Amino acid sequence: MIVLVLIIVIALLCSAIYVVPQQQAFIVERFGKFHYVAEAGLHAKIPLVDRVATKTNLRVSQLNVSLETKTLDNVFVTVVVSTQFRVEPKNVATAYYELRDPAGQLRSYLEDALRSAIPALSLDDAFARKDDIASDVQKTVGMEMQRFGFSVIKTLVTAIDPSSQVKQAMDSINAAQREKEATRERAAARRIEIETQAQADAEKTRLQGEGQANYRREIANGIVDQIKSLRAVGMDIEDVNNVVLFNQYLDVTRSLAESANAKTLVLPASTPGGYQELFRQMTDAMLTAQSEPKD
Repeated sequence: MIVLVLIIVIALLCSAIYVVPQQQAFIVERFGKFHYVAEAGLHAKIPLVDRVATKTNLRVSQLNVSLETKTLDNVFVTVVVSTQFRVEPKNVATAYYELRDPAGQLRSYLEDALRSAIPALSLDDAFARKDDIASDVQKTVGMEMQRFGFSVIKTLVTAIDPSSQVKQAMDSINAAQREKEATRERAAARRIEIETQAQADAEKTRLQGEGQANYRREIANGIVDQIKSLRAVGMDIEDVNNVVLFNQYLDVTRSLAESANAKTLVLPASTPGGYQELFRQMTDAMLTAQSEPKD
């Protein structure tokens, strides 16, 4: 009998002593009514009078919420939000007694905040202002959850996914814009190429003209020098002209013979006498053309 009583006493003493781990808080009730919050460490309670109602974890928890909603430009998107929250150490009793399903309540607040934020933005703005959306949602949800003893540490919008058809349409638009820009750049490059080629052709023509002019000028100077030389030896002007024309005649005949595109020509070119006949015919033709009356 004494042993039995001793065992009961030891059991009661053991149940009176309890340890609260780090980053946890125990809520102790006395006869079903809240008594106190036991923090990390060794504690004692009155057996059969006090009881540990719940063990609350004070570490940060994460909740992921996926929601389908519509943007301002009528595009349905799936928004994925991750939020970190925890029980405030000084409000452990409030968090336990005021809110039965903290995760479910937080999910409802997040969904409501997202349904208010996303429809006010176009699809492009939603992507560009993702951090602003997360900040607004955290502010709204944090104020609501604080009333129940919870603090929202951080809220992140981790994904904004439109439907596959919308993605394909966006890719097509982006590809068309890139092709348009590429076409514009190719046209600009082609225009520069044409302008450069035109400038090069103009410069080439100018240089060819200058070269041709210089060539003819040198020929004329040579003819003048030749005439002066022949006059210096006592030849009269008619003989000089005949000699100069004959030399030109020989040069032209040589050029025709050496040309790859030369045609067959029948000319009295075998003797100087034949040249005299050709010269006479050319002179008569010129005199005849000058003597014909003009209408």
